[in-house]
Amino acid sequence: MEEQLTTLKEKNQLAELGGGQKRIDAQHAKGKLTARERIQLLLDKNSFEETGKLVMHRSKDFGMENQRFLGDGVVTGYGKIDGRLVYVFSQDFTVFGGSLSETHAEKIVKVMDLAMQNGAPIIGLNDSGGARIQEGVNSLGGYADIFYRNTLASGVIPQISAIMGPCAGGAVYSPAITDFILMVENTSYMFVTGPNVVKTVTHEEVSSEDLGGASAHSAKSGVTHFSCINELDCLNRVKTLLSYIPQNNQEKAPRQPYTIQNEIRPALNQIIPSSANQPYDIREVINHTIDTDSFFEVHQNYAENIVVGFAHIAGRSIGIVANQPAYLAGVLDINSSKKGARFVRFCDSFNIPLLVFVDVPGFLPGTDQEWNGIINNGSKLLYAFCEATVPRVTVITRKAYGGAYDVMNSKHIGCDINYAWPSAEIAVMGAKGASEIIFRKEIKAAEKPDEILAQKEAEYQEKFANPYRAAARGFIDEVIEPEQTRLKLIKAFSMLKNKKEHLPNKKHGNIPL
Repeated sequence: MEEQLTTLKEKNQLAELGGGQKRIDAQHAKGKLTARERIQLLLDKNSFEETGKLVMHRSKDFGMENQRFLGDGVVTGYGKIDGRLVYVFSQDFTVFGGSLSETHAEKIVKVMDLAMQNGAPIIGLNDSGGARIQEGVNSLGGYADIFYRNTLASGVIPQISAIMGPCAGGAVYSPAITDFILMVENTSYMFVTGPNVVKTVTHEEVSSEDLGGASAHSAKSGVTHFSCINELDCLNRVKTLLSYIPQNNQEKAPRQPYTIQNEIRPALNQIIPSSANQPYDIREVINHTIDTDSFFEVHQNYAENIVVGFAHIAGRSIGIVANQPAYLAGVLDINSSKKGARFVRFCDSFNIPLLVFVDVPGFLPGTDQEWNGIINNGSKLLYAFCEATVPRVTVITRKAYGGAYDVMNSKHIGCDINYAWPSAEIAVMGAKGASEIIFRKEIKAAEKPDEILAQKEAEYQEKFANPYRAAARGFIDEVIEPEQTRLKLIKAFSMLKNKKEHLPNKKHGNIPL
């Protein structure tokens, strides 16, 4: 009996070493943590319980029967983050380059199934060279099993993917289906085909970092939501992200303790410039409205003309979508529409109320936008807002022009409460453009067309470029002083906390993908 216990203890110790101490030292030399170190840093102390520690691959081809390691290149199990249950898998690059085998996939699928059954988030720490070539179709089948679970879990439990090293080929599609992707600068990369294949096919020479590194995917493709300076930063951001979201789609996000006090914010009165064409940073509005230092921005480097992220208002978790006048005047374009739509749909899936700040002059014009599908892509954001059943509150700070006014969570598409600041301009278009169209003949016939245009522009500005006509029709619930915004939002979200909405019976809608 003692011999059996000793053998089991030795096996467990070997499993914890993965591919051996030399390989672990090699990982550290590259500035990377081991699979187990990542889990230890991510989870609460002594909370991790491992599953499948003694699993080994079943392959016997190409000499694989002589190369077998306990755990087969992935550490799986469950534990807690801030006292809340999570499931995790961490790929071990020291074992066959973290390549995915049949049994490796089975371990991941098992914890994903457990996460679904028990209603808790699943976190993947990806560090893999891809499919294990020696296993052929068995490895490919393993990927498909994971993709299927990702799809079943979508909108049911939060799924987070942290890319801690390579993630190439078919492996990229699992993170792509999950809710949030984090990457580490200079040590992680994602691509369907690597630099060598790109060079062979297109004759382009590009490094792994330039092709699929954290910077490329956070700023250019939008594939990753967070670009992290190192692995510790990445793991800490996973923890922060989880603090804003619920365990599953049947729960609400955890509330932070908060006592109502003086909620008037006079600084908001000074943010909007006197000139309608002068930019300002919408983050100033956000930070003066929410609980102190609670804004956690998502997709910060991508489509900067729209800002999205999580925050707390009076301790309640909310999702924020805001036009950014400091970048491209806050126009909506293809990338910002996709970015906003994705975030709105996540919040709606997981019962997180939405706050929308509007300062939008319209959609970005141009052949590039039209030919690349601004119609379909812009309608994604429209569809996402129309579909959302969570509490939705809008604040129009300045411009709300044309179709973009409708798209940005207007009353007409189901917003619950709409506020406008006195500086709000709600119209089909700007006063100058509207006047040039409406009074074209009169201006053309005038002796001094510039004076007539200025006169008509001022007339249009006074009549339409304000929030009061919209308020008179009930499209705006209240015109408020900027300093009142936080107080009004606290009351609105408190009033809406038990909102229930019943949609038509259907399998699912057909969003314009």
